[in-house]
Amino acid sequence: MENQGCFSSFIDRCKPYIAMISLQFGYAGMNIITKVSLNRGMSHYVLVVYRHAFATAVIAPFALILERKIRPKMTFRIFIQLFVLGLLGPVIDQNFYYAGLKYTSPTFSCAMSNMLPAMTFVMAVLFRMEKLDLKKVRCQAKLVGTLVTVLGAMLMTLYKGPILEMFWTQNPHKTNAPETNGNSDKDWVKGSIFLIIATFAWASLFILQAITMRRYPAQLSLTAMVVFLGTLQSIAVTFVMEHSTSVWSIGWDMNLLAAAYAGIVSSSIAYYVQGLVMQKRGPVFVTAFSPLMMIIVAIMGSFILAEKIYLGGILGAVLIVAGLYSVLWGKYKEYKEKEAEAIPEPIKGVDENGRTIMMIEDIDENDIEMQKAASKLAPIPEPLMKANQAPKV
Repeated sequence: MENQGCFSSFIDRCKPYIAMISLQFGYAGMNIITKVSLNRGMSHYVLVVYRHAFATAVIAPFALILERKIRPKMTFRIFIQLFVLGLLGPVIDQNFYYAGLKYTSPTFSCAMSNMLPAMTFVMAVLFRMEKLDLKKVRCQAKLVGTLVTVLGAMLMTLYKGPILEMFWTQNPHKTNAPETNGNSDKDWVKGSIFLIIATFAWASLFILQAITMRRYPAQLSLTAMVVFLGTLQSIAVTFVMEHSTSVWSIGWDMNLLAAAYAGIVSSSIAYYVQGLVMQKRGPVFVTAFSPLMMIIVAIMGSFILAEKIYLGGILGAVLIVAGLYSVLWGKYKEYKEKEAEAIPEPIKGVDENGRTIMMIEDIDENDIEMQKAASKLAPIPEPLMKANQAPKV
């Protein structure tokens, strides 16, 4: 029985790790499948529309059923915030991310997306949602991590370097054709800029979402509304950017798989799993697994897409990951400090036999005033006097 209990406890401790690792494989698959679909000519505007249409169809029924009693009343102010969230996430973030993915590579795109925590921290400071006290080590770590992350992104954008051959991609019969193409370099820089804009929009979405959640705490309903409004906005954007009706045609092929996979796995299941893990282990734990996706995508991309890995990309990715964990370490320390402040301070007292005991209880102002009045009327027993004079633990 004890062995079964220990094994069950071990499995419970492993569940968050298994869930997050599985999620990174899901995200990696989305990047690979989407890249294949874009390479075959699918419009990324249409892909965004279909992706969020699938996400709406999956999330909306759960939101209607599970949150029918706790869903807050919709106001005009909340609707405007949801409308802007739909614009930032499904429209700006996804379209620029897919455009950047089309011009670069899945590994490069995943590496650039690791800038998100640092960029969110900068925006939180600018909007006074987070205080920056440079006297504290955790704030210094977040600031240094942000600067290192920006440096890594600049290195990946401006420097490609030589191609690194992996042992599984080496082909002795391959012809070494010259690949110095000016247009390719321009597309690489353009794709990098698109990815930075996408990450900025993603960070802006997190800031506005934190504000909106205070007035509209129903998470599933909020997500369903955001992806639904994003779908309508993406349709309007697609009609403006794509003038041919043939781009909307989709069959039982890779294009349908890319849209369904991204909508169901990345925008639906991933949201639910992340929410469960975040409740148990906190947001820092969830974010800390994002570099794993980059490694998985690099291996899968080199196998499936014959993706070329450049030295500049490796060096920039190392800097971005180092900066990411520096920011996450600062956030972890901040989370622990707030958690410690929320724990009530132990109060020393005495029991019936005069022994010192520790009590944890909430004392309001009326109780304090009553204790002060009682202390004036009656003398304090000697054991209690010694207990009060003892240093705090």
